[in-house]
Amino acid sequence: MTVLVQALAPRRRAVGNLAYAAAVVVGGSLFIAGLAQISIRLSVTPVPITGQTLGVLLVGGAFGLELGVAAVLLYLAEGAIGLPFFAGGESGVSLLGAASASGGYLWGFVVAAAVVGWLSRRGWDRSIRSSIAAMLLGEVVLYAIGVPWLIAALDVPLEKGLELGLYPFVIGDTIKLFVAAGLLPPAWRLVNRRDRT
Repeated sequence: MTVLVQALAPRRRAVGNLAYAAAVVVGGSLFIAGLAQISIRLSVTPVPITGQTLGVLLVGGAFGLELGVAAVLLYLAEGAIGLPFFAGGESGVSLLGAASASGGYLWGFVVAAAVVGWLSRRGWDRSIRSSIAAMLLGEVVLYAIGVPWLIAALDVPLEKGLELGLYPFVIGDTIKLFVAAGLLPPAWRLVNRRDRT
């Protein structure tokens, strides 16, 4: 099944399609980087609340598995080489390392985008109900990687890890989940309406 960025792709020869895919990947990485600058630090957790999760869910859902993962990996590479693309303008490869409380969330973005992208390829981004389910699964995967990583990085017990790495984010990430899920089905309706005219 086609994903949103494929439905919007210009009908051209292979070279044009490759250029379009490259532009989509770069655009997706910059979109996530832009949302990462929406960053709130709380005293109760070393991990900031950011807009990154919204960006990752939207990129995964709109781009599909391959392009979504490529965009997130490019985003991580951009931040690792020193571009101020991580939360609050931070950068550096150390943020992706095992000792970083945020590292698991950053790597979890790749898997979350893959899961949401895979589900979108199967049409889960076409209705609000299935889109919510896809985004929720993406969030679950993100926390399944991020929280254990944080626990290991900080050497804290499970309950403390949940206090630091899950509980402060539930409300905000639920809102982001609903925003992401709410944008894709209407986008598909616009694409389908355009194709009918």
